Amino acid sequence: MSTLLGQKTENLAKEYLIKQGMTFLLANYRLKFGEIDLIMLDKDVIAFIEVKYRKDNNFMEAFESVNYTKQKKLKRTALYFLQANYKYQNHICRFDVITLCGSMGNLKFHWLKNAFY
Repeated sequence: MSTLLGQKTENLAKEYLIKQGMTFLLANYRLKFGEIDLIMLDKDVIAFIEVKYRKDNNFMEAFESVNYTKQKKLKRTALYFLQANYKYQNHICRFDVITLCGSMGNLKFHWLKNAFY
């Protein structure tokens, strides 16, 4: 996915999640070994969110692309975020995946909370 398309879909996902009552904290938290697309608060729960886009409306394929290796990188990156941001260390955390499927004018959002542990 191109960087511009990735930024656009991540912004659309962020807007969607804000409308669902979440609070935006950070986008594109990058370390040498991993990146978290969105970090948001869902009340007192920190959600580390992976955003996936598929043009063909196959949201299962998008979810499945967050495989064990990707999950491991996300967990490690989240741990570093928590260590660097002491005020969030006592929050409950979860990993979500949100997919955007379809054409840009007709997107469907699929949000899986607690996608993995």
